[in-house]
Amino acid sequence: MAVTYDDVRSAASRLDGVAHRTPVLRSRTLDERVGARVFVKCENLQRMGAFKFRGAYNRLVQLDESQRRAGVVAYSSGNHAQGVALAAQLLGIPATIVMPSDAPRSKLDATRGYGAEVALYERSEDNRAVIAQRLCEERGATLVPPYDDERIVAGAGTATLELLEEAPDVQAIVVPVGGGGLFGGACIAAHGIDPAIALWGVEPEAGSDVQQSFQRGERVTIGVPATIADGLQTQSPGEVTFAIIKEHARGVVTVSDDELCEAMRFAFERMKLVVEPSGAAALAALLAGKIAVAGTAVGIIISGGNVDPDRYAELLTRAN
Repeated sequence: MAVTYDDVRSAASRLDGVAHRTPVLRSRTLDERVGARVFVKCENLQRMGAFKFRGAYNRLVQLDESQRRAGVVAYSSGNHAQGVALAAQLLGIPATIVMPSDAPRSKLDATRGYGAEVALYERSEDNRAVIAQRLCEERGATLVPPYDDERIVAGAGTATLELLEEAPDVQAIVVPVGGGGLFGGACIAAHGIDPAIALWGVEPEAGSDVQQSFQRGERVTIGVPATIADGLQTQSPGEVTFAIIKEHARGVVTVSDDELCEAMRFAFERMKLVVEPSGAAALAALLAGKIAVAGTAVGIIISGGNVDPDRYAELLTRAN
Protein backbone atom coordinates (compact mmCIF):
# COMPACT_ATOMS: atom_id res chain seq x y z
CA MET A 1 0.00 0.00 0.00
CA ALA A 2 1.59 3.26 -1.14
CA VAL A 3 1.10 6.49 0.81
CA THR A 4 -0.89 9.09 -1.12
CA TYR A 5 -1.68 12.75 -0.71
CA ASP A 6 -5.27 11.78 0.05
CA ASP A 7 -3.96 9.65 2.94
CA VAL A 8 -2.30 12.73 4.41
CA ARG A 9 -5.49 14.76 3.99
CA SER A 10 -7.51 12.00 5.69
CA ALA A 11 -5.01 11.88 8.54
CA ALA A 12 -5.38 15.65 8.95
CA SER A 13 -9.14 15.18 9.37
CA ARG A 14 -8.61 12.53 12.06
CA LEU A 15 -6.14 14.76 13.89
CA ASP A 16 -8.28 17.88 13.69
CA GLY A 17 -9.05 18.99 17.23
CA VAL A 18 -6.78 16.29 18.70
CA ALA A 19 -3.25 17.29 17.65
CA HIS A 20 -2.04 20.84 18.15
CA ARG A 21 -1.80 22.99 15.07
CA THR A 22 1.73 24.08 15.93
CA PRO A 23 2.93 27.58 15.06
CA VAL A 24 5.08 28.57 12.09
CA LEU A 25 7.57 31.12 13.36
CA ARG A 26 9.92 33.60 11.71
CA SER A 27 13.24 35.05 12.87
CA ARG A 28 14.80 38.11 11.26
CA THR A 29 18.18 37.04 12.59
CA LEU A 30 17.79 33.59 11.04
CA ASP A 31 16.76 35.10 7.70
CA GLU A 32 19.84 37.33 7.75
CA ARG A 33 22.16 34.48 8.69
CA VAL A 34 21.09 32.21 5.83
CA GLY A 35 20.03 34.83 3.29
CA ALA A 36 16.55 33.39 2.87
CA ARG A 37 13.01 33.72 4.18
CA VAL A 38 12.77 30.86 6.67
CA PHE A 39 9.49 29.46 8.00
CA VAL A 40 9.97 27.34 11.14
CA LYS A 41 7.31 24.72 11.89
CA CYS A 42 7.52 24.11 15.64
CA GLU A 43 6.62 20.49 16.31
CA ASN A 44 8.54 20.80 19.59
CA LEU A 45 5.28 22.45 20.73
CA GLN A 46 3.16 19.48 19.66
CA ARG A 47 1.37 17.32 22.25
CA MET A 48 4.00 15.20 24.09
CA GLY A 49 6.66 17.48 22.59
CA ALA A 50 7.23 16.03 19.11
CA PHE A 51 5.67 15.35 15.71
CA LYS A 52 5.43 11.64 16.59
CA PHE A 53 1.99 12.10 18.13
CA ARG A 54 0.56 12.72 14.66
CA GLY A 55 1.49 9.34 13.21
CA ALA A 56 0.81 7.41 16.40
CA TYR A 57 -2.72 8.74 16.76
CA ASN A 58 -3.48 8.27 13.06
CA ARG A 59 -2.39 4.62 13.38
CA LEU A 60 -4.18 3.81 16.63
CA VAL A 61 -7.47 5.52 15.83
CA GLN A 62 -7.87 3.16 12.83
CA LEU A 63 -7.66 -0.02 14.94
CA ASP A 64 -10.85 -2.07 15.18
CA GLU A 65 -12.46 -2.88 18.53
CA SER A 66 -10.81 -6.29 18.95
CA GLN A 67 -7.39 -4.80 18.21
CA ARG A 68 -7.99 -2.02 20.72
CA ARG A 69 -8.86 -4.50 23.44
CA ALA A 70 -5.70 -6.55 22.78
CA GLY A 71 -3.52 -3.48 22.94
CA VAL A 72 -0.47 -2.25 21.05
CA VAL A 73 3.28 -2.69 21.29
CA ALA A 74 5.84 -0.17 19.99
CA TYR A 75 9.59 0.28 20.11
CA SER A 76 11.29 3.64 20.36
CA SER A 77 14.14 5.62 21.90
CA GLY A 78 11.65 8.11 23.20
CA ASN A 79 9.42 10.33 21.05
CA HIS A 80 7.47 7.57 19.27
CA ALA A 81 7.18 5.92 22.67
CA GLN A 82 5.52 9.00 24.10
CA GLY A 83 3.37 9.51 21.02
CA VAL A 84 1.99 5.97 21.15
CA ALA A 85 1.56 6.13 24.92
CA LEU A 86 -0.44 9.37 24.74
CA ALA A 87 -2.53 8.24 21.76
CA ALA A 88 -3.27 4.96 23.54
CA GLN A 89 -4.29 6.81 26.70
CA LEU A 90 -6.67 9.06 24.76
CA LEU A 91 -8.25 6.09 22.99
CA GLY A 92 -8.32 3.73 25.99
CA ILE A 93 -5.91 1.20 24.48
CA PRO A 94 -3.34 -0.76 26.56
CA ALA A 95 0.19 0.04 25.37
CA THR A 96 3.61 -1.52 25.94
CA ILE A 97 6.72 0.29 24.74
CA VAL A 98 10.12 -1.37 24.19
CA MET A 99 12.73 1.30 25.03
CA PRO A 100 16.54 1.28 25.32
CA SER A 101 17.91 1.46 28.84
CA ASP A 102 19.95 4.54 27.86
CA ALA A 103 16.92 6.51 26.64
CA PRO A 104 16.70 10.02 28.14
CA ARG A 105 15.16 9.87 31.60
CA SER A 106 12.58 12.53 30.69
CA LYS A 107 11.32 10.36 27.80
CA LEU A 108 11.13 7.23 29.96
CA ASP A 109 9.26 9.09 32.70
CA ALA A 110 6.86 10.72 30.26
CA THR A 111 6.07 7.39 28.55
CA ARG A 112 5.23 5.80 31.89
CA GLY A 113 3.35 8.95 32.88
CA TYR A 114 0.97 8.49 29.96
CA GLY A 115 0.12 5.07 31.35
CA ALA A 116 2.17 2.78 29.11
CA GLU A 117 4.14 -0.24 30.30
CA VAL A 118 7.87 0.09 29.49
CA ALA A 119 10.04 -2.93 28.61
CA LEU A 120 13.73 -2.00 28.68
CA TYR A 121 16.46 -3.49 26.49
CA GLU A 122 20.19 -2.95 25.90
CA ARG A 123 20.70 -1.01 22.66
CA SER A 124 24.09 -2.61 21.89
CA GLU A 125 23.02 -6.19 22.68
CA ASP A 126 19.32 -6.70 21.92
CA ASN A 127 17.08 -6.38 18.88
CA ARG A 128 14.15 -4.16 19.79
CA ALA A 129 12.04 -5.30 16.84
CA VAL A 130 12.42 -8.95 17.86
CA ILE A 131 11.45 -8.15 21.45
CA ALA A 132 8.40 -6.19 20.31
CA GLN A 133 7.29 -8.94 17.93
CA ARG A 134 7.56 -11.53 20.69
CA LEU A 135 5.39 -9.41 22.98
CA CYS A 136 2.82 -9.02 20.20
CA GLU A 137 2.67 -12.78 19.71
CA GLU A 138 2.35 -13.43 23.43
CA ARG A 139 -0.43 -10.89 23.92
CA GLY A 140 -2.18 -10.83 20.57
CA ALA A 141 -1.29 -7.14 20.38
CA THR A 142 -0.77 -4.96 17.31
CA LEU A 143 2.72 -3.74 16.48
CA VAL A 144 3.03 0.02 15.92
CA PRO A 145 6.44 0.64 14.29
CA PRO A 146 8.08 4.06 14.67
CA TYR A 147 8.19 4.96 10.97
CA ASP A 148 7.84 2.07 8.51
CA ASP A 149 4.05 2.09 8.32
CA GLU A 150 1.86 3.90 5.78
CA ARG A 151 -0.50 5.32 8.43
CA ILE A 152 2.41 6.56 10.53
CA VAL A 153 3.88 8.30 7.47
CA ALA A 154 0.54 9.85 6.52
CA GLY A 155 0.08 11.21 10.02
CA ALA A 156 3.58 12.67 10.07
CA GLY A 157 2.89 14.33 6.72
CA THR A 158 0.22 16.52 8.29
CA ALA A 159 2.95 18.73 9.80
CA THR A 160 4.14 19.67 6.31
CA LEU A 161 0.55 20.09 5.15
CA GLU A 162 0.04 22.71 7.86
CA LEU A 163 3.38 24.36 7.08
CA LEU A 164 2.37 24.85 3.44
CA GLU A 165 -1.03 26.19 4.43
CA GLU A 166 0.79 28.88 6.45
CA ALA A 167 3.62 29.46 3.95
CA PRO A 168 2.35 28.44 0.50
CA ASP A 169 5.25 30.02 -1.41
CA VAL A 170 8.11 27.98 0.06
CA GLN A 171 10.42 26.53 -2.56
CA ALA A 172 12.22 24.02 -0.35
CA ILE A 173 11.47 22.11 2.85
CA VAL A 174 14.20 20.75 5.14
CA VAL A 175 13.38 17.94 7.56
CA PRO A 176 15.28 15.86 10.16
CA VAL A 177 15.49 12.25 9.04
CA GLY A 178 15.94 9.11 11.13
CA GLY A 179 13.92 6.19 9.83
CA GLY A 180 12.20 8.47 7.36
CA GLY A 181 8.63 8.78 8.63
CA LEU A 182 8.63 12.57 8.93
CA PHE A 183 10.69 13.01 5.76
CA GLY A 184 8.55 10.57 3.79
CA GLY A 185 5.37 12.26 4.98
CA ALA A 186 6.81 15.64 4.07
CA CYS A 187 7.58 14.40 0.55
CA ILE A 188 4.05 13.12 -0.01
CA ALA A 189 2.37 16.21 1.45
CA ALA A 190 4.58 18.73 -0.33
CA HIS A 191 4.53 17.10 -3.75
CA GLY A 192 0.79 16.57 -3.47
CA ILE A 193 0.55 20.35 -3.47
CA ASP A 194 3.52 21.40 -5.64
CA PRO A 195 5.85 18.85 -7.30
CA ALA A 196 8.49 21.58 -7.75
CA ILE A 197 9.22 21.92 -4.01
CA ALA A 198 12.70 20.63 -3.14
CA LEU A 199 12.72 18.18 -0.22
CA TRP A 200 15.92 17.83 1.82
CA GLY A 201 16.60 15.43 4.67
CA VAL A 202 19.17 16.03 7.42
CA GLU A 203 20.78 13.40 9.64
CA PRO A 204 23.82 13.24 11.97
CA GLU A 205 27.24 12.65 10.42
CA ALA A 206 27.65 9.48 12.49
CA GLY A 207 24.27 8.15 11.33
CA SER A 208 24.34 8.68 7.58
CA ASP A 209 22.38 5.56 6.64
CA VAL A 210 19.73 7.48 4.71
CA GLN A 211 22.30 9.58 2.86
CA GLN A 212 24.26 6.48 1.89
CA SER A 213 21.08 4.69 0.87
CA PHE A 214 19.95 7.65 -1.23
CA GLN A 215 23.30 7.87 -2.97
CA ARG A 216 23.41 4.14 -3.74
CA GLY A 217 19.76 3.81 -4.63
CA GLU A 218 19.25 0.96 -2.17
CA ARG A 219 18.82 0.59 1.58
CA VAL A 220 22.10 0.57 3.52
CA THR A 221 22.54 -0.69 7.09
CA ILE A 222 25.13 0.80 9.45
CA GLY A 223 26.13 0.25 13.08
CA VAL A 224 24.44 2.07 15.96
CA PRO A 225 25.39 5.73 15.41
CA ALA A 226 27.34 7.51 18.17
CA THR A 227 25.56 10.87 18.20
CA ILE A 228 23.83 13.19 20.65
CA ALA A 229 20.74 13.00 18.40
CA ASP A 230 19.15 9.98 20.11
CA GLY A 231 16.02 10.26 17.97
CA LEU A 232 18.08 9.88 14.77
CA GLN A 233 20.10 6.81 15.77
CA THR A 234 18.54 4.60 13.13
CA GLN A 235 20.69 2.05 11.33
CA SER A 236 18.71 1.79 8.10
CA PRO A 237 15.77 3.62 6.51
CA GLY A 238 12.47 1.77 6.40
CA GLU A 239 11.23 -0.03 3.30
CA VAL A 240 8.10 2.11 3.01
CA THR A 241 9.90 5.35 3.80
CA PHE A 242 12.93 4.78 1.58
CA ALA A 243 10.75 4.07 -1.43
CA ILE A 244 9.18 7.51 -0.93
CA ILE A 245 12.48 9.27 -0.26
CA LYS A 246 14.13 7.68 -3.29
CA GLU A 247 11.36 8.95 -5.55
CA HIS A 248 10.73 12.41 -4.12
CA ALA A 249 13.77 13.79 -2.27
CA ARG A 250 16.25 16.28 -3.70
CA GLY A 251 18.98 15.06 -1.36
CA VAL A 252 20.15 14.21 2.15
CA VAL A 253 22.87 16.11 4.02
CA THR A 254 24.55 15.53 7.37
CA VAL A 255 25.45 17.75 10.32
CA SER A 256 27.94 17.28 13.15
CA ASP A 257 27.02 17.06 16.82
CA ASP A 258 28.66 20.46 17.34
CA GLU A 259 26.45 21.94 14.62
CA LEU A 260 23.40 20.45 16.33
CA CYS A 261 24.45 22.09 19.61
CA GLU A 262 24.94 25.42 17.88
CA ALA A 263 21.46 25.18 16.36
CA MET A 264 19.94 24.35 19.74
CA ARG A 265 21.63 27.40 21.23
CA PHE A 266 20.44 29.62 18.36
CA ALA A 267 16.86 28.40 18.83
CA PHE A 268 17.08 29.13 22.56
CA GLU A 269 18.74 32.54 22.35
CA ARG A 270 17.07 33.97 19.26
CA MET A 271 13.69 32.23 19.12
CA LYS A 272 13.12 31.23 22.76
CA LEU A 273 12.54 27.62 21.71
CA VAL A 274 13.63 24.49 23.58
CA VAL A 275 14.75 22.00 20.93
CA GLU A 276 16.25 18.54 21.41
CA PRO A 277 19.33 17.54 19.37
CA SER A 278 17.35 15.51 16.83
CA GLY A 279 14.81 18.28 16.45
CA ALA A 280 17.52 20.81 15.60
CA ALA A 281 18.86 18.98 12.54
CA ALA A 282 17.12 21.02 9.84
CA LEU A 283 17.99 24.30 11.54
CA ALA A 284 21.60 23.13 11.92
CA ALA A 285 21.82 22.38 8.20
CA LEU A 286 20.72 25.90 7.29
CA LEU A 287 22.99 27.62 9.81
CA ALA A 288 25.97 25.55 8.66
CA GLY A 289 25.29 26.30 5.00
CA LYS A 290 24.77 22.64 4.05
CA ILE A 291 21.93 23.47 1.63
CA ALA A 292 21.89 26.33 -0.90
CA VAL A 293 18.78 28.35 0.00
CA ALA A 294 19.95 31.95 -0.43
CA GLY A 295 17.31 34.15 -2.00
CA THR A 296 14.52 31.61 -1.57
CA ALA A 297 11.66 30.87 0.80
CA VAL A 298 12.38 27.72 2.79
CA GLY A 299 10.42 25.79 5.40
CA ILE A 300 12.03 23.73 8.13
CA ILE A 301 10.55 21.40 10.71
CA ILE A 302 11.70 21.43 14.31
CA SER A 303 10.72 17.85 15.03
CA GLY A 304 10.86 17.73 18.83
CA GLY A 305 11.79 19.37 22.11
CA ASN A 306 12.06 16.49 24.58
CA VAL A 307 15.40 16.74 26.35
CA ASP A 308 16.46 16.32 29.98
CA PRO A 309 17.09 19.73 31.61
CA ASP A 310 20.62 18.88 32.77
CA ARG A 311 21.53 17.44 29.38
CA TYR A 312 20.05 20.48 27.67
CA ALA A 313 22.13 22.87 29.76
CA GLU A 314 25.23 20.80 29.07
CA LEU A 315 24.69 20.88 25.30
CA LEU A 316 24.00 24.64 25.25
CA THR A 317 27.22 25.20 27.17
CA ARG A 318 29.07 22.99 24.70
CA ALA A 319 27.93 25.33 21.91
CA ASN A 320 29.28 28.39 23.70
